[in-house]
Amino acid sequence: MSTYRLPQAAEAPKAQPGEVYLVASGDLRLSANQTCWPAQEDMERKLARAFAEHGFKIVRAHPYDPVERHGFISSQRMGMKVFERIPPEAPLVVAEAVWQYSHHVLAGLRDHQGPILTVANWSGQWPGLVGMLNLNGSLTKMGVKYSSLWSEDFTDPFFRRGLKEWLETGQITHDLSHVRALEVSRLPAAERELGEALARQLRREKAILGVFDEGCMGMYNAIIDDELLNPCGLYKERLSQSALVAEMRRVKDEEARAAYEWLLTQGMRFALGQDESSELTLGQVLEQLKMYIAAVRMAHDFGCDAIGIQYQQGLKDMAPASDLAEGLLNNVLRPPVMSRDGREELYPHQALPHFNEVDEGAAVDALVTNRVWSAMGFDPATTLHDVRWGERYTANGLDAFVWVFMISGAAPASHFTGGYRGASSERQPPMYFRLGGGTLKGVSKPGEIVWSRVYVMAGGLHADLGRATVVELPQEETLRRWRLTTPQWPIMHAVLHGVSRDQMMARHKANHIQVAYAPSAEEADRALAAKAAMFAAMGIEVHLCGEVGVG
Repeated sequence: MSTYRLPQAAEAPKAQPGEVYLVASGDLRLSANQTCWPAQEDMERKLARAFAEHGFKIVRAHPYDPVERHGFISSQRMGMKVFERIPPEAPLVVAEAVWQYSHHVLAGLRDHQGPILTVANWSGQWPGLVGMLNLNGSLTKMGVKYSSLWSEDFTDPFFRRGLKEWLETGQITHDLSHVRALEVSRLPAAERELGEALARQLRREKAILGVFDEGCMGMYNAIIDDELLNPCGLYKERLSQSALVAEMRRVKDEEARAAYEWLLTQGMRFALGQDESSELTLGQVLEQLKMYIAAVRMAHDFGCDAIGIQYQQGLKDMAPASDLAEGLLNNVLRPPVMSRDGREELYPHQALPHFNEVDEGAAVDALVTNRVWSAMGFDPATTLHDVRWGERYTANGLDAFVWVFMISGAAPASHFTGGYRGASSERQPPMYFRLGGGTLKGVSKPGEIVWSRVYVMAGGLHADLGRATVVELPQEETLRRWRLTTPQWPIMHAVLHGVSRDQMMARHKANHIQVAYAPSAEEADRALAAKAAMFAAMGIEVHLCGEVGVG
């Protein structure tokens, strides 16, 4: 009989009473981790004081790296090694003041046996709130239990009560009274019939989501398995970003120039300079427009009904940012794209829905919105925004919590005050985009919107729907909010109907929120009803959030 030298797994360390372990997931990009580290360091100092008041000591599970000049977990492998040194049953805090790649820590969190608390600082500077919401959505998809908290300075009563509850019980109870299950029978008959008919059509004729590489920025929550999508009538066409770059090389210079001149004719402004490393250049813009043309042609080649470009990893080292192309795709009015032989215009007078960062929850949402809004005769332009941050605003007859919804340039011009004439393009921040490229920037126009999110929970597809009003703030307030976030990106000032700040944060299962305008409040309610009915008929479990005029 053979004998073997059996490998020995390292013995797991033991948790000590009064100790809480802390990890901080970071970016994959060194420049982002270095730039954002001071904000994370400041947050962790405040957290340490808050825990100490309750008699607990924070143990940082991974040290500051003097060579890398930050203290983040910066890869999946590093995250696995860090969790080997964490007692499996210890209370664990995931602290986020920045955008983070969830897959850096998901392996450890999946197996962790102790209570988990995700925490973010209430700040717009770096998207820590966005990072935490992405991690929460990923943990929800995995079925891992967790609690969440957020605070501006970690001394407010809301945070202190929540922290005390978590330290004593291992969980936090948030107010989710704004959420209720959809009762389809209570929807208006006309909108219910429309949604159900559109769902039957989709299941019968089917639709294709063109996916240019999955898993952007570690967004595990943004990947939906085929087994969940296919019964809805949705199928993926898996495409490669390298093929997109190859197709860009086939686009003629004069075609890109024609698209640029078209945008100038529409009144769009480009903040051009000469320094490739820090300014937006004409060459970068023309490359972005080649990407736009190439993406439309590839979508047509494969018969795609919507497409998503990953754009961050890989593509960012090959071409300028894809955001300008993405915003154009989401708009009905956009530069015409001809077939390669010049004989046919592709997707004429249509939006080609783009799901930014290959967020497949947004893909399902965008396609459904496009079909419902088109059937109702509304502008089908739709986009996702980051749930970035917000503050209460009390002036000019308004007293409400106003959210800053913001995305890196992929918003359609028809959402802006002034359309293309209210739009500009500014260079993406170099710490994220070494090769530059411009955004599609503007201020979202006042009006009524439907917001939503499709996500995976308990092994199935779910959708949250609600209503909001986009409000107009004074220019100085808009500029202030831009300065506190990312001034190159498009911004939306949104007031949610019947959903408080803390209810939204406690419930939302993603970093992204989908938005679409309707001509009036009444028509927005009807559009929400039809969309809810279509989701439900597709087999998606629908939840209504806050005050909606139907159901």
